[in-house]
Amino acid sequence: METAALVEELKALIIKNLKLEDITPEDIDASAPLFGSGLGLDSIDALELVVGLEKTYGIRIPDEDVGKEAFASVHALADYVIRSTK
Repeated sequence: METAALVEELKALIIKNLKLEDITPEDIDASAPLFGSGLGLDSIDALELVVGLEKTYGIRIPDEDVGKEAFASVHALADYVIRSTK
């Protein structure tokens, strides 16, 4: 899958799974952190995203260290999905 298309797909997945009604995919900076100062997600959001990623892409995030790396940004998440689906 092309990275740019996957980034847009992941933005849409984040919005849908987390019910972020006031945010559009264009509002999400793909290089910004998903947690803390970036999109401002929290640990409950992380769990929702993990479930969504497992259902959509059939991938697993086995532990917190992998999660921190994968959820660093939308770009990092796209890279993780690509690596995990090869």
